[in-house]
Amino acid sequence: MNTGEEAYVRADPLLGMGGKRVVLAVCGGIAAYKAVEVCRRLVDAGAHVVPLMTDAATRFVGEVTLSSLASEPVRRDLFDPSDPLAHTRLAKAADVVAVCPATARIISSMATGRADDLVSATLLATRAPVVLFPAMHEEMWCHPATQENVARLRSWGIEIVGPAEGRLAGGDAGVGRLVEPEEVVFAIARTVRGRPWKSKTVIVTAGGTREPIDPVRVITNRSSGKQGHALAEAAAVLGAETILVTTSDAAVPPGLAEVVHVETAADMQQAVMSRAERADVIVMAAAVADFRPARPADRKLKKEERPTAIELEPTYDFLVDLGNNRREGQIVVGFAAETENLLANAKAKMVSKGLDLIVANDVSKPGVGFGHDTNEVTILCRDGADRRVSLRSKREVAVAVMEEIERLMGDGMGASDSSGGSGT
Repeated sequence: MNTGEEAYVRADPLLGMGGKRVVLAVCGGIAAYKAVEVCRRLVDAGAHVVPLMTDAATRFVGEVTLSSLASEPVRRDLFDPSDPLAHTRLAKAADVVAVCPATARIISSMATGRADDLVSATLLATRAPVVLFPAMHEEMWCHPATQENVARLRSWGIEIVGPAEGRLAGGDAGVGRLVEPEEVVFAIARTVRGRPWKSKTVIVTAGGTREPIDPVRVITNRSSGKQGHALAEAAAVLGAETILVTTSDAAVPPGLAEVVHVETAADMQQAVMSRAERADVIVMAAAVADFRPARPADRKLKKEERPTAIELEPTYDFLVDLGNNRREGQIVVGFAAETENLLANAKAKMVSKGLDLIVANDVSKPGVGFGHDTNEVTILCRDGADRRVSLRSKREVAVAVMEEIERLMGDGMGASDSSGGSGT
């Protein structure tokens, strides 16, 4: 079992699960093996995981396995004489109850109020948020009884995530596959956080754009997209509808965000501007190229015909349009990667582009900025409440940026109030 101290040290600040009690109920289906990885990830995120298993679940996963990974030993006996009121005690102490996998039987039990084992009794007794992650064969999922039960549970406010479409047991394929462990953990985190941004739409850009010299070669920069991806995850965990416009090939947890892959500055401009009107927050974390080859070749240039010079032309700085022409209440955030005069350059950029916040970092410092898992930033705010964030993980930096955005939203500072919406 993991100690509370170990869980605290490893807690992921972005997920906000530190010290939260998660009752993880595992039911009897082949997808139960994925619950083992879910349990591990929850503990790694800092949660206190209390595992419950149905008798059927033990036919797929051993109790010892979950007990070894969770924060407490597995419980599965509703009539345990040493703990006769376990279901009510667990139900009251939980911050969230997650059922993974949720079988057709447990969904039916919940919908009809049955409480004939420890899992179903705990679900009936709890007032904590409940999240179900269904997994079963497509025929079982599509059966009218299951669909009626699911509709009833949703009408009660029960969150149901999945199922996904893909490979099923027995060589079949279809709808009924358990969503991947990473998506399970993010959904649980969103539930624990209460989805405070559930009515918000957030656009985040990430990575360095690539401007073609020819169909093979490009001019680019050192941006990895790690900070932008962390910001998108942070927005999604807060419950926002999140749109990630990225040049990075790094994986994004399924279901977390709408991912729009782009290459060039012009691609990014089109992707962002076509969606900007409906966004409440736009975070321009991408390193968008300032210049591009003026006349890229339409075929690969051979070594013997190498150009002696590449003529460059400026790309269009659409951040100015975002800052100066945004709708009322919209918050626009920029980034400034500098190597000298950090604060002066960042402040000038914030004013000239009409931004609410700008996140400035000195990329010449060790461990800061491009390619690193860490960052050190100063968050400059147009209301003057600047914040310095010392060297730490990019996920922690993402949390700090979201906290400042949330503060501005709470103050009604977006866009066009009298403190200088356009920055001019």
